[in-house]
Amino acid sequence: MLFSSTTFLFAFLPIVLITYYIVPRITRNLVLFIFSLVFYAWGEPVYIVLMIASTIVAYITGLLADKQRKNAKKYTPLIAMIGAVVWNIGLLLFFKYTDFFIGAANSIFGTQIKTLGLALPIGISFYSFQTLSYVIDVYKGEVRSQKNFLDLATYVALFPQLIAGPIVRYIDVAEQLKKRNESIEHFAQGVWRFSIGLGKKVILANTIGELFDTISNSAQSELSVAASWLGIIAYTFQIYFDFSGYSDMAIGLGKMFGFDFLENFNYPYISTSITDFWRRWHMSLSSWFRDYVYIPLGGNRKGKARQCLNIMIVWFLTGFWHGANWNFMLWGVYFGVILLCEKLFLGKALKKIPAFFQHIYALLFIVIGWGIFSYEDFGKLTQNFKNMFGAGGLPLINHQTVFWLAQYAVTIVILVIASTQLPKKLCLKLQTKCPEICGCILQPLWALTLLAVSTAYLAGNSFNPFLYFRF
Repeated sequence: MLFSSTTFLFAFLPIVLITYYIVPRITRNLVLFIFSLVFYAWGEPVYIVLMIASTIVAYITGLLADKQRKNAKKYTPLIAMIGAVVWNIGLLLFFKYTDFFIGAANSIFGTQIKTLGLALPIGISFYSFQTLSYVIDVYKGEVRSQKNFLDLATYVALFPQLIAGPIVRYIDVAEQLKKRNESIEHFAQGVWRFSIGLGKKVILANTIGELFDTISNSAQSELSVAASWLGIIAYTFQIYFDFSGYSDMAIGLGKMFGFDFLENFNYPYISTSITDFWRRWHMSLSSWFRDYVYIPLGGNRKGKARQCLNIMIVWFLTGFWHGANWNFMLWGVYFGVILLCEKLFLGKALKKIPAFFQHIYALLFIVIGWGIFSYEDFGKLTQNFKNMFGAGGLPLINHQTVFWLAQYAVTIVILVIASTQLPKKLCLKLQTKCPEICGCILQPLWALTLLAVSTAYLAGNSFNPFLYFRF
């Protein structure tokens, strides 16, 4: 699906852009909606019906949940909101977790219930959360229900962020669905941002991802303690540049069509604590769980014990959202426990030590967290942690590890630099000193170079996973 959809995007994006800008403004949402449906159907033809059904449910329940609607019965808004919750959560549970629950029941009770083998609809975790937040916001009176079905359908199906986020809330784009900032400057910013995202994904994430793939599939005899750490560090870089790269591409494509999507990443690997990390990583998901789960549960308003429980519930659900596997739930609980410790006592202690050591502390627990996240097979997960901490009977380092380090040394240095604000600061400094040269020559040239090199990588490399497509 990934290769065909990527090829489709590159082949037909110029067509949809030309069509979008030559038609009257009043029909541009229609163009976006139709192309988004075609784009989704190209890779997932069966489940397009499911996405349309979710849009219809959101439209109807949104109208019923509008507290300002005249002649609404007393309990109609609440029933509508509950209906939207049941529909969206029900979809996720059925398609994403049915086989997991069946497998768990078989393991616990010794039954032999046959799994359904359902294919996961791509992007369902994202558009379910988007439609759910829309109805809840309408019910709370924070936004009026959308009377124009096409506008709401365009929001749900919007292809730049449909299949892997970021989670775009209706309240953030409600006005843009009616009137957008469509200009040459905005379009140029979009091309620039898209090229950066594509480069991050194709050049950086894919390259270091091959190292993780090689190490994770190597025989135990070829590994060492250092190689086990190197593999997880490689995955740490891969998942960041993969997902943040896709978010940049989505934001860039949005700008080409006049939309301003909120940022999803803010240099998470420069964090000085795990609390800081989760303010910077996948910000659209963190804020969604905060606003629609943590705060409704009571947040920090009902005492310390209740706050601790709320935090653990949120982080268990965060892990569960990522996938139907025990390692994701363990990963969520892992971060929940660390965040609790920082909230109760560790946070104050961290502030008393130098920032460098705060950063080392954060990176250590982040890398260990990705070690949990990276292996869905619990046998491999356990063995990898034994190897990392010297309990796997491996040497500290061997010739194979030295070879891998030498082969990827330059790549790792580039990844480290690209994970910081240094490139952005250099660009801003250059723009300040030479705005005309930078804006008219260097920036377009760099964007075209990134697009050309990334396209060459796509054409010549079969290793091209989008990690967050499975979530």
